Amino acid sequence: MPHYIKVSQTASTNTYLSRLAATLPGGTVIYTPSQTAGRGQKGNSWESEDGKNLTFSLLLKRPPVKARDQFYLSEAAALAVVEALAAEAGDGFTVKWPNDVYWQDKKACGMLLENSLDGTDIATCVVGIGINVNQERFVSDAPNPVSLINITGHEHDLMSLLKRVCSRIEQLVDSLGDEEARRDLHRRYMAALYRNDGQLHPWEDAEDRRFMASVAGIAPDGTLTLEHEDGTRHDYLFKQVKHIISGVSL
Repeated sequence: MPHYIKVSQTASTNTYLSRLAATLPGGTVIYTPSQTAGRGQKGNSWESEDGKNLTFSLLLKRPPVKARDQFYLSEAAALAVVEALAAEAGDGFTVKWPNDVYWQDKKACGMLLENSLDGTDIATCVVGIGINVNQERFVSDAPNPVSLINITGHEHDLMSLLKRVCSRIEQLVDSLGDEEARRDLHRRYMAALYRNDGQLHPWEDAEDRRFMASVAGIAPDGTLTLEHEDGTRHDYLFKQVKHIISGVSL
């Protein structure tokens, strides 16, 4: 079971937990009502009004997957959040590759997984998650944030949601030693994947070139395969390709 430690304020729960990881047991959760410099994928910052949202990091030690298959951990974390948010606010939640959680075309959750390796094994994984819960207005230049209160019109209990997400992540990760459980997790991740509908959608690569493509698959290391409009398939790593939503690359 997760063990929760509240920190009154910190720059980044991932940084805080990473510094202490060697001295803490797996399942430790660092959470704070005031994160001043939250980090996301691609070096992005994370806006969070004090006391209104969830900003936390969960420590996994020696998870039952090899380093080459580390994306299963990302899938587990993303699906746990999707399930928890759906229980709070109904349908409409998806996972935008690699692990942002969206409601319709808006971002409800971001996460950053940071692994330390021991040869071919994962020694530790710090799962950092920010979920927009009770913040009604966003003032940063983020183009498409949304919170649970925006969706439902009422506030949500932060601690209850935190415990639901962390317990579900641990449950899904613990199951990954079983090959069938891995296949099932991946099937459910692909079913929850944003715009994975067999249709062509707009994308942008690292050179700002825009193109139309559909999702063809995702490998255990997280590599995304897109099928372009001309029928050719191309592989992309993190940061090499982005969705285009309402004319904006995300």
